[in-house]
Amino acid sequence: MMRQEALRLDPIISLPPATLTWSEPIRAFWEMSKLALKFPSLLSAPRGDGHSVLVIPGFATSDTATFVLRRYLDLLGYQANPWLLGINTGFKALGKNEIKLRTRLREIYNRSGRPVSLVGWSLGGIMCRLLARDHPEMVREVILIGSPFTGDPNAIVIRRLYELISGEIYSSSEGRRRFERDRSSLTDKNVHAIYSKSDGITAWENCLEEPEISEQSIEIRGSHLGMTHNPQVYSSVAAILGKDAAAVTG
Repeated sequence: MMRQEALRLDPIISLPPATLTWSEPIRAFWEMSKLALKFPSLLSAPRGDGHSVLVIPGFATSDTATFVLRRYLDLLGYQANPWLLGINTGFKALGKNEIKLRTRLREIYNRSGRPVSLVGWSLGGIMCRLLARDHPEMVREVILIGSPFTGDPNAIVIRRLYELISGEIYSSSEGRRRFERDRSSLTDKNVHAIYSKSDGITAWENCLEEPEISEQSIEIRGSHLGMTHNPQVYSSVAAILGKDAAAVTG
C-alpha cells in the first residue's frame, strides 16, 4: 500500500525521455525482426494444458496487433482467443458497464467450461484487470504487458490523444473514479506485470504491481509499440502460463 500512495502523490514520475518516444517505431521494427529469428527457439517453451486465453489489444489497435502472439500461444497448446471488438478506443466504446467486453469473456468461459487466462497489452491490460476484479470465477490469471494501470496518468505521452479519441477525461470526476478503480490491487488473483524501462509511451513506474506482489513484475528490454512482437515478452508469457498449467495439472 505504501507504494501505491507514493505513486499517487509523488510528482517525480515524469514522461519518458523524448529520445525513447521518437525512436519507438524503429525499435518496434527491430523487435519484430528479432522475433522472426527467435520464433523457432521460442517454441521450446513448456507446453500448454489447452485452457483458453483471451488476448486484448492496446489503445488504437485491433486483434491484428496480437495475431502473432495468439498464434504462438496456439502452437504451445493453448486456446488463444481474439477480443473481436474492433479497434480498442477505450472503455466507452464497450457499451454501458463495459457489457461487450464482459459478454466476450463469458462466451469464452462458457465454451471452455474453465476459467480463462487474460493477456492484455497496454490499455488491454487495464481491461483485463477490470474483468478479473468483477468476474473472479471466470478468470484464471492475468498477464499485463506494458499496462499503465497505476502511478501518474500525466506520465503517459499519448494521454491527450487518448482523451480525444476515447472521450474519457482523466481530470473529470468519472475519470478519477475509473483510475482509482483500475489501480486497486488484485491480491486474490495471480497477476503478472511485464514492463520496460525503455518504454517510450508511458513511464515504466506506471506499469508495476504493488510491492507485496512485486516479484510478479517482470522487466524486459524493448519499446512499448513492439511489446506484442518482443521475444522477451513471448518467453515471459509462455513461462507464466506454463508454470500455472504445471501447478494446476500437478
